[in-house]
This record gives sequence, structure tokens and C-alpha cells, in this order.
Amino acid sequence: MSKIETDIVVIGAGPVGLFTVFEAGLLGLNCHLIDNLDKVGGQCIELYPEKPIYDIPGVANQTGKEHIEALLEQIKPFDYKVHLNQRVNEISESAENTWKLVTSEGQEFKTKNIFIAAGAGSFESRRPPVMEPDKFIDKGINYAVRDISKYKDKEIVIFGGGDSALDWSVELAKIAKKISLVHRRDDFRGAQHTEKKMRELVSAGLIDLKVPFVIKDIIGEDKFTGVDLMHFENKEIETIECDEALFFFGLNKQLGPILEWNVDLENNKIKVNTANFETNKPGIFAVGDINHYPGKLDLILCGFHETTLAVQEAFKRINPGERVPFGYTTSNKGLQEKLKVNK
Repeated sequence: MSKIETDIVVIGAGPVGLFTVFEAGLLGLNCHLIDNLDKVGGQCIELYPEKPIYDIPGVANQTGKEHIEALLEQIKPFDYKVHLNQRVNEISESAENTWKLVTSEGQEFKTKNIFIAAGAGSFESRRPPVMEPDKFIDKGINYAVRDISKYKDKEIVIFGGGDSALDWSVELAKIAKKISLVHRRDDFRGAQHTEKKMRELVSAGLIDLKVPFVIKDIIGEDKFTGVDLMHFENKEIETIECDEALFFFGLNKQLGPILEWNVDLENNKIKVNTANFETNKPGIFAVGDINHYPGKLDLILCGFHETTLAVQEAFKRINPGERVPFGYTTSNKGLQEKLKVNK
């Protein structure tokens, strides 16, 4: 493979990585994005494509999938390339304040700026503690809702006590034939207002709350037919026949090769300053959920702010001594030409 030279290499093609393309494009910089998933979108696509997002400024309600589609539409005018199904294995310093990156596919990059927008790092859903948990994966067993229509008029058992379990219990109760929510205790970790909605639906008979229960086994020979539950206290077994089971036990998160890149870490996150979100390594920035600083909030909108400031510093590294051009997209004709919105 030929070596690729670019202004910015973005590790991670989730919302913050995609918005980096937009901010870089406004300053005339090009980007190459690398992601170990087989599609762009990060956790928004992999874990909750159909889940509504309510805290994107100016957008009252948008699913994870819709959010990624909107970001892709927004960056259409700009110069970027995406490299999927590979991860960055090596990062090393080169001459002239540049960095060399090598991916798992052997692709080599040369750049002055690396943006780590890897979300929580490498991740996979935690499996239930049963034999062959993936025997019926996508055929009755799932760890994320990727197509909400799949659950219409179905009998569904949902496991978990966090936001995902609560959110989807409430959301799928609108279309499912029956919802059973299973948790080992009558105490939930999710948002209080969602828990309140869930309990209102339990009172209305639209959700069957099964506490304190845990998964004992997944039932089925040639096809999935249901689950065995065990009462957490008296150990009695109860069988529930159902069409679908959703397990929301959280994620196993791993930083993977990031641990070998010699960037300073704190609590398994990358430490950055708040002036430009640069790490202890000049030219390596960390934006979005992967970074840490005093007052950090793991919100998409915070990642947008972080990468906006980081791109300013990236421009300075490419164009030393030059003033960073600044303008408002509402009135700057040069920016409007880049966005292809001039009439």
C-alpha cells in the first residue's frame, strides 16, 4: 500500500470524528478517518441506531442513525476518506513534527495531527452468563436494537438495570405485544424520569417487571423459544416463552493499542488540556468520550466543542505563524463557497 499523507488522521468515525471533518474542512484541511467497525457512526450506529437523542442543539428529537446521516450530509462538501475494518496498531514520531501511523491492514499514514475520537475505545456488549450465549444471535438474541420494526407485535424479554434497558422497555412497549423487564433487584441505574415512565407502564399492565430475577438459561434447540429465569433470593426457576430477548448488561471497554502510544492516561481515559484538547504529545489530540479533564461530561455536544478548538491548533501546526482564519458561516462568503451554499 502507498503511504497516505493528510492534514489530520482521525481515529474513530463516530459523531465527533465526523464533525472533525466539518471543522477541518472550514479551514481548508483534509482528513482521513480510521475505524475498526465495518461502518461509520461509532456507538450511535453499533449500539443505539434507533434510540432517540434529545440533547443535540437545535434538534428536538433524532435517532442515532438519523444523527449520523445528518453529519454525513453536512460533511459532503469536504475532502475526506474513511478506512473501515482496521485499527491503528502503531504510532511513531517522524521528522518535521510529523507522525507515522500503521494500521492492522498495513496502511501507513503521515500527518502532523492525530485526533483520537475513539469513544470508549474498543468495545463489545457483555454476554449473559449462560452456555452458548450467541447461539441465537440475531435470531432471537440481541445486544442492541438496530431495527425497531423487528419488534412489532412480538413478545420480548429485556434484561438490565441501566439506561438502555429502561429506554427500550419504554420505547418498545409502544409496539410490542408484551414486554417483560428482568433485573436482579428493584433498583435501577438509569435516568429517573425514564424509570418513572417504566413504572407507570408497569402499573398500566404494559410492562411485566420481573424482580429480583437473573438469567438462568436460553431455551431452544433449532430455534430460540424463550428464557429460564432464576429468582435471585429463593433460587426458584421460572420459564418465559418469548420471540425476542434483549440483553443490556453494558459494555466491555478496552483501550487496546492506545495503551502503547505513550499518551498520559487517567482512569482509562486520555488526559488533555482544555485550551486545545492536546495530549502530552504535541500534535496528538483526544476529543469526545475518550478524553479526560476537570469537569468533563461524556456528551456528544461536548465532543463537538472540543474538536472545534482542537482543529484550530491543528491548523497552526500545519501553517506555523499564520493567523487561523475565522468567520461565521451565516455571513462569510468564503465559508459558504466551501459549503456549496452560495446562490
